[in-house]
Amino acid sequence: MKTFEELGVSPEIRRAIEEMGYENPMPVQEEVIPYLLGENNDVVALAQTGTGKTAAFGIPAIQMVDPNLDRRMAQILLLCPTRELAVQACEELKKLAHHTRGVHVCAVYGGAPIERQIVQLKDANIVVGTPGRVMDHLRRRTLKISELRMVILDEADEMLSMGFREDIETILTQAPENRQTILFSATMPKEIMNLIDNYQKDPVWWRSTSLRLL
Repeated sequence: MKTFEELGVSPEIRRAIEEMGYENPMPVQEEVIPYLLGENNDVVALAQTGTGKTAAFGIPAIQMVDPNLDRRMAQILLLCPTRELAVQACEELKKLAHHTRGVHVCAVYGGAPIERQIVQLKDANIVVGTPGRVMDHLRRRTLKISELRMVILDEADEMLSMGFREDIETILTQAPENRQTILFSATMPKEIMNLIDNYQKDPVWWRSTSLRLL
C-alpha cells in the first residue's frame, strides 16, 4: 500500500488529510489519484458511496487549480445528482483544500436562493452542483466554463435515472475539449456507456482493485 506522499499528494493536502483523520489511501484513491495527477487521463470508476471516491477525484482536482487564474472562471466542475450530495461533496472538498492557497469551492443547487449563489460563483474556481442548477447559471452567464480543466460526474447513473442526460450532455459539449472528464458510477447501463463513448478520450477504468484501458 502506498502513502499519500507516494501518490504525489501535495504537503498542504496531506496536512488536511491528517486533520480529517485519514492515515492511508483507500483502494480507489491509491489507484485513481496517480492517473489524474500524473497522466491527465480521463477515468471511469465503478464505485459506490463509502469507498472514498470523493477524495479520489477531489485531491487531484484541488491540486489542478491554478490560483493565479481569474477566479471568475471555474476550473473544476463537479456534477452531483442531488442537493444533499452536492453539499456533502462541497464540504469535503473544502476540508481537503483547507491549507491550499487560492482554492475556493462553492455549491450550486435548486431549492436555494440563486442570487446568493451568483455572488459565491464570482470567487469560486471549484464548482459543485446539480445539473439543473448548473444549467440555470450557464443560461444566466453567471457560471463561466470556458476555462474548465476537469469535469467530474459523480453517481452518473443516478443523474441519468433522474432525467439529467440532456443537461449533462449540454454541459459537456460546452466545456473545453482538452479537459479531463472523470466519471464515477455504481452501475454501467447503456446510457453511461454512451456518455463514455461520446465525451471521454481513451479513459482508464477502475474496477475493484485494478485499472485497465477501455
